Amino acid sequence: MNKFHPQLQQLKITVLSGAGISHPSGVPTFRGKDGLWNQYNVHELATPSAFENNPSLIWEWYHWRINLIRKAVPNGAHLILAELEKFGSDIEILTQNVDDLQERAGTKTMTHLHGEIMKTKCLNCNISSRINEAFLKDPGSSFIPKCSDCGGVLRPAVVWFGESLDQNNLVSSYQRLKVTDLLIIVGTSAVVYPVAEFPSFAKRHNPDIEILEFNIETTPISRIASKTFFGSIENTLDDFFTSYVP
Repeated sequence: MNKFHPQLQQLKITVLSGAGISHPSGVPTFRGKDGLWNQYNVHELATPSAFENNPSLIWEWYHWRINLIRKAVPNGAHLILAELEKFGSDIEILTQNVDDLQERAGTKTMTHLHGEIMKTKCLNCNISSRINEAFLKDPGSSFIPKCSDCGGVLRPAVVWFGESLDQNNLVSSYQRLKVTDLLIIVGTSAVVYPVAEFPSFAKRHNPDIEILEFNIETTPISRIASKTFFGSIENTLDDFFTSYVP
């Protein structure tokens, strides 16, 4: 017997996920008392000018983050979303996360709004490629990878502060929000724009949408959400979907 209610196959479900969904897997968030921005200066590590000034320092930091993510494993929140897709639900995941835990949980299609840390992008020819095993070995403090096609400098394929999100991803996300029946907000602080405006955009253009928030604390989204589920996200999200009855 399937653990999901059949009605979940009839709904258009959109999930907006943030760092909080990966935190139980051991991936640090950027905000909060243990957030990475409490330990590091954003302008020294996550801006185009920082990379231009000291690319080897930026790569040293990203090499540490990449290997930390590789050691992490998907948790119950990632797994339940992947199971819903396998179940046949019309589910689309829009994530602010740059890790690949949702894909490793089994999800086949999703949108990485802020890029992917397991990929590089050439500053010269703009070709994006996935990081290989050789890349992941300790490169030393002067490591600056080069493009195998043109020899240009490679950078992490993520969106840094001061950069715009991919326009195609934004357009498709807004279109999806307009037709969504159930919007699930998971583990996002809802302070980074333009993604922070997604829930209010969805509410304006789709008045019948149901917005449910899963987090450990109140956020700006809590004011417009139909309900906020507080607690450990890998448990609350699983409990909700396995007990969902329309």
